[in-house]
Amino acid sequence: MKGIILAGGSGTRLYPLTKSISKQILPIYDKPMIYYPLSVLMLAGIREILIISTPRDVDIFKELLGNGDNIGIRIEYAIQDNPNGIAESFIIGEKFIGNSSVALVLGDNIFYGSNFGNILLESSNLVEGAIIFGCFVKNPKDYGVIELDQNMSPISIEEKPENPKSSFAIPGLYFFDNKVVNIAKSVQPSDRGELEITSVINEYLKLGQLNVHLAGRGLAWLDTGTHESLLEASNFVEAIQKRQGLYIACIEEIAYRRGYISKDKLVELAQPLVKTDYGKYLLELANEEQS
Repeated sequence: MKGIILAGGSGTRLYPLTKSISKQILPIYDKPMIYYPLSVLMLAGIREILIISTPRDVDIFKELLGNGDNIGIRIEYAIQDNPNGIAESFIIGEKFIGNSSVALVLGDNIFYGSNFGNILLESSNLVEGAIIFGCFVKNPKDYGVIELDQNMSPISIEEKPENPKSSFAIPGLYFFDNKVVNIAKSVQPSDRGELEITSVINEYLKLGQLNVHLAGRGLAWLDTGTHESLLEASNFVEAIQKRQGLYIACIEEIAYRRGYISKDKLVELAQPLVKTDYGKYLLELANEEQS
């Protein structure tokens, strides 16, 4: 399976912060926002990743992450000229996807949970159909919403409904088989003029190939699209890291624990960061294995 991070958009809800920089470069406590969706794909065991961004911002991500070789993965880049909708990711990434299945994560979504890595690994073994997640929220009308029957199977998907049929919102993480490329090509623009991801999901629902993983209370999902949610996410990450001493979305740690990089490489990556707690954490990881 391959992975796509959609890190586009104009971020107007975060103005003036994003007037000159991508919102996915903004800090969530101690690391750039894009580290969080990148860590999700890495935890899923995905090592071939496409980052889609705007013409203005794509070079910033290239400077930050390069080709991924430092952390044992391969990163490619593509441009979304205009914010034409999430589903356009599969059209832009058609060549990258090839004959593979694909996971898509939105660049401003943060996930955290004790068993989340295992759920991701299981989802990345998808052969046919689609897997989406359902998270219970108090304001479902702001999201895509899943309606479920008495057996907790999906029966409808609606995008930002005025009268939601459930409180289960669809977060920005999706797993699809290779049919998704052709399905995305057949999607008609919505009233907003966008290729909606809910239209793609609905096609899998019609085919009877949509699987929903309902997230329990153990999974935290944070959307960082507003100033308030940006601050809340930073406070959340700070609290977890300071209380547990374990880092969220530390891409070097994931690469090391997954066996993508060696201990020597981990120490090398820590050197430019030794004046920060982040760099010290990487060195502690290497030293723990030695002791």
